[in-house]
Amino acid sequence: MPRVSLPTYSVTVEPDVIRTLGAVVAERAPAHHVAIVTDETVAALHGETARAALASTMPVGRVHLLVVPPGEGEKSRARWADLTDRLLALGCGRDTTVVALGGGVVGDLAGFVAATYMRGVPVVQVPTTLLAMIDASVGGKTGVDTPAGKNLVGAFHPPAAVLADPRLLRTLPLAHLRAGLAEAIKHGVIADAAYLDEIVDALPQLLAPVGSPSYDQSRTLEALVALVVRSVEIKADAVARDEREGGVRKTLNFGHTLGHALEQVSGYALLHGEAVAAGMVLESMLAERIGVAEPGTAEQVRTAVRAAALPDTRPRSLRADAVLRATRLDKKARAGAVEYALPTRVGVMAGAERGWGIPVGDAEVGAVLAGTEEVA
Repeated sequence: MPRVSLPTYSVTVEPDVIRTLGAVVAERAPAHHVAIVTDETVAALHGETARAALASTMPVGRVHLLVVPPGEGEKSRARWADLTDRLLALGCGRDTTVVALGGGVVGDLAGFVAATYMRGVPVVQVPTTLLAMIDASVGGKTGVDTPAGKNLVGAFHPPAAVLADPRLLRTLPLAHLRAGLAEAIKHGVIADAAYLDEIVDALPQLLAPVGSPSYDQSRTLEALVALVVRSVEIKADAVARDEREGGVRKTLNFGHTLGHALEQVSGYALLHGEAVAAGMVLESMLAERIGVAEPGTAEQVRTAVRAAALPDTRPRSLRADAVLRATRLDKKARAGAVEYALPTRVGVMAGAERGWGIPVGDAEVGAVLAGTEEVA
């Protein structure tokens, strides 16, 4: 059973591990009430499996399924208020555990509910997307969006446990699987060049349509387990050294400053991973432009992103000046300048001597944005 340990919890990566949810909650976050927070899509696919696993260790009447509509728009202060009101109406007290069953939106939202309800109750993360398995569920960041930008209201609230079940990815749409691969590519760029090569080599197997001649269920599952474990190891190492993002954890923001801006300006029409993929290429170009990265770094990143059939530049429909304005409200802005996590080369990040965040002026960022657009 592959398991990655962090200081206060572990991430278990195993097919069918969702069926152990009841035992994990009983051991790691025992509770009088358990509230499963999920969205309508995931509830239809996996809600009863999660509820049955919990009911094996506690009375059915104290297991609650709280379902919200899907989509980034639900990661809001209004939905947070709705969920907390529903918990109160159910009589949930401080002896309640929240289970986040879903992708990154549900994980962030449910985690923030847990962080703030009764001044904090445990949360167990059960991610159902690749992106959530290797990124959003690990590290304890929780939050909701505001009209000004993503994740601007939130809290650090580490989970009691994370259960990553690769079999759940069988129901994941291909576009969302590709979006999750963007975060895996990021992990390779920031920490492990050999891992980036392994990801690119595995893409034909990972992305083979079910039923096609190249699809092999056991090989695909094996490749997914290996990918999730290595990505979680990389993220867990950064989190263990810097839980509250004051130093090396900032490297995990590579691609996200411009990625979040692209995502916001698109009205969230771009998936998070799609926006981050383009953001990684653009930020690599920025790193070369200001003399931080070795020549050719951006092209290596672009090659990996293109191999996953992800966007590699700013869509023409998103104005460069609007994207630039959106970066100014990023959480990484300091003293009026926006900080970026930038590579020196694939596998090595720049900025160790200045806390891993590199301030870059609007003129340089604007020049990169203005000089790139989707040609199709």
